[in-house]
Formats: sequence, C-alpha cells, structure tokens
Amino acid sequence: MKNEKGFRREKETDRYEDAENVTAGRNSVRELLAAGRDIDKIFVQKGERTGSITSLIAEARSRSIPVVECEKAKLDRISGGINHQGIAAFAAEKEYCTVDDIIEYAESRGEKPLVVIADRIEDPHNLGALMRAAECAGAHGLIIPKRKGAMLTQVVSKASAGAMEHIRIAKVTNLAATVDELKEKGLWIFAAEAGGEKFYEQDLTCGAAIVLGSEGKGVSKLLLDKSDFILSIPMYGKVNSFNVAAAAAVILCEAARQRNC
Repeated sequence: MKNEKGFRREKETDRYEDAENVTAGRNSVRELLAAGRDIDKIFVQKGERTGSITSLIAEARSRSIPVVECEKAKLDRISGGINHQGIAAFAAEKEYCTVDDIIEYAESRGEKPLVVIADRIEDPHNLGALMRAAECAGAHGLIIPKRKGAMLTQVVSKASAGAMEHIRIAKVTNLAATVDELKEKGLWIFAAEAGGEKFYEQDLTCGAAIVLGSEGKGVSKLLLDKSDFILSIPMYGKVNSFNVAAAAAVILCEAARQRNC
C-alpha cells in the first residue's frame, strides 16, 4: 500500500537482517543505479527532501524499484552506522533472469519446464530453504514477487546452502499476470494448498508451475483461482501442515520421480 506521496508504507515484515547488502548515501546509491545492478528495494527517510535525492527516487521509480519511506532511526539501523544522507538501497545478492530465460533453459535441456512460484514468502530462511528444495529436485527456476516477499540477501543465500548460485530466479511485478503468461506458454499451474487432490495422484510430468504460499497465509485467493489444480499432502500426525520448504521438497521430489523413472 502507498501513501498520498506515492511511497510504499513501511511494514514490520520489511526485513533488514543483512547490512552487507546495503548501499547507503546519495553518491553510492547513484553509482549503484548507474551500474545497472538489480536492486530489491530503496529506503528513504521521511520528511522534506532537497537536492539529488529527488532525482534518485525518480530514477528508482522509472526502473520499477520499490521505494519505502521510513523513520531516520530505522534508516540508521538499516545502514549499519554509515552516513546514509537519507537514502539506502538493498542490492540483490544474485542477478535476476527473466521468466523466458527459465523456460528457454528447460527447452535447451530437452525437458518440460518445472517452475516454482513463491507467493508472499517473507521469511528469508524459508525462501532460502525453498530454493534448496527446488534446486535439489531439478526445478528449472524460481519466480518471486517484486513486492510482498523476502529479498535476495546473504541470509537467503546461506539458508539455501549454495542453491541460490545454481537456480535461475526471476523477479516479477505481478504474479497473477505471470501465471497467465505461463499458461500461454503451455504450462499447467498447480497450487499447493489444503483441500486438493493428493499430490502423488496427479500427473506432474507436464510443463508445470508449482505455487507455494507463505506459512500462515498460504497461496493467495487470486492465484488459487487461477490454478488448474490444487495439490495437497496428506497429514497423519497431530500437526496439520509442513512448513513451506518441507512441502516444496515433498511435492517437487514427486515431480522429479515421475519425470525420471
């Protein structure tokens, strides 16, 4: 959600664990933008602004980089003591690819695409573990949202146990529109959610995109409505669900088994 000035409102779910990914200060952020690096998010201090910071905000918006307003105290913490001059940027730990790159990679291997879509997964440890599961199962790529999701920080990289270096990752503005795009490319959309078909009874040898939602929220209603199938993992214990990375591992390993047996 944005305020009347067009900035994103800061939320408690905005995460700042990884100061090594932060570039702070007007000149440093300008150089980061000029270098064409993938930038996950830019934070600016609330209040009146003068000079170059206005042009930096305009440049960020022209590149569809989310810009978040925050209090000076939080910007101080994000910047790790660096003189931030009212602005700091989170550079992605890894360069992003496009959705087409993921599909083309699968085709270059003579395989039907197996794509993972991370819907609103905000915990960096969960996102990293999900990457590890996807890479181990041979998924061709991961799609994450530009907003409402964890950024690619060193925390994510460590949680992925090196998988982030090997898996292709696309970052998109609109997951729903991306799902429509994947359907046009011939992929079937499978949402992992309670109340669906048993995952091992579904044919996963086709071109497939597996949608996994955050713990607590699950897959969004919009993506559920756009999905062709709902996949569920039968539960036999007293706890009623796996965490997202464990669920991904179960479903993706079944997809790998079907494709390789």
